[in-house]
Amino acid sequence: MSAVNRVLGLALAALLALGVVIAVGLSIAGKLSVRPLTTVHGVIGSEKQPFFQDPAVIAAFHRNGYDVQVDTAGSRQIATSVDLSHYDFAFPAGVPAAQKIQADHHAKAVYQPFYTPMAIATWKPIVALLEANGIASEQGGYPILDMQKYLALVDKNTRWSDLANNSLYNANKSVLITSTDVRTSNSAAMYLSIASYVDNSNNIVADDTTAAQVAPKVAPIFLRQGFTQTSSEGPFTDYLTIGIGTAPMVMIYEAQYLALQTAHDPSLTSQMVLMYPNPTVYSKHTLVPLNGKGDEIGRLLLQDKDLQQLAVKYGFRTADTAGFNKYLADRGVPQPPALVNVIDPPAYEPLETMINAIDQLYKGGTA
Repeated sequence: MSAVNRVLGLALAALLALGVVIAVGLSIAGKLSVRPLTTVHGVIGSEKQPFFQDPAVIAAFHRNGYDVQVDTAGSRQIATSVDLSHYDFAFPAGVPAAQKIQADHHAKAVYQPFYTPMAIATWKPIVALLEANGIASEQGGYPILDMQKYLALVDKNTRWSDLANNSLYNANKSVLITSTDVRTSNSAAMYLSIASYVDNSNNIVADDTTAAQVAPKVAPIFLRQGFTQTSSEGPFTDYLTIGIGTAPMVMIYEAQYLALQTAHDPSLTSQMVLMYPNPTVYSKHTLVPLNGKGDEIGRLLLQDKDLQQLAVKYGFRTADTAGFNKYLADRGVPQPPALVNVIDPPAYEPLETMINAIDQLYKGGTA
């Protein structure tokens, strides 16, 4: 073999060896870069299901090494009847249910990554009628419902047809806000929180004795509705699809409406409008970790920038108020009014007392 051939052979061997080293290195690096996913199971309020099903949310959890699997249930059900031994975290929509879960499972910490005020999905003719009768007024470009005046109408079992100058919605049905079932759903429990506060001379119901006295007075806002659905998605879907005849006013989370509005969803028509009760209450979505894996998910939801931004996509408010406002502005959605008269819900025990009393009235018993 000539010297030239020997040199070429050695060079080729060196290149092959280098290629093997590089290939092995890339293989090892590739294996090291693929982080194994830890599966985490949670039970959540149904209003958060679209968020957890978002591919971008799933990807954000995957980047942090977690595959988050969720089931849904009513917030009160999560606190009282769901077997939480199968889950790593519970994520009800409100603080009272979370308080119960935290106490029962001795959780050292809870996480509140986002929140939303209660609001009312309604219609422009309804707002005009309420304003003409002094029951609603405009603030910051949005209608505001005076809950004291509204509850006075309920107390008298006022019909829409009884309202003065009514050429807009002359229906012979009770003036009522449609809600979910207060026995299972957080959104209805928040509605009860508002009504009980107003009935209790603008004071939070703070003990079982007061709760037992207030419950029968506010019960008609639920009892007169007839059948109520267990999930906040139910009455809101009826509002979007069936129309004003069935659902002139629906108690919802602000986030439900804003999520569709910022997405320019065609199901929202020009006749639909978002109204705020005065007073209102924030529904603070509270994650209760049941073990270390659940604690990590709570931390990520609170601190991960991508997850916080994705929460805003679904209408939730976060600690980044400027980011929330910018997201709405960028999509041509008017800024919500400054909510000043915001109350806290009762603690779990008096709220539960009121719910149980209303449940007895549903069953034909005495509260």
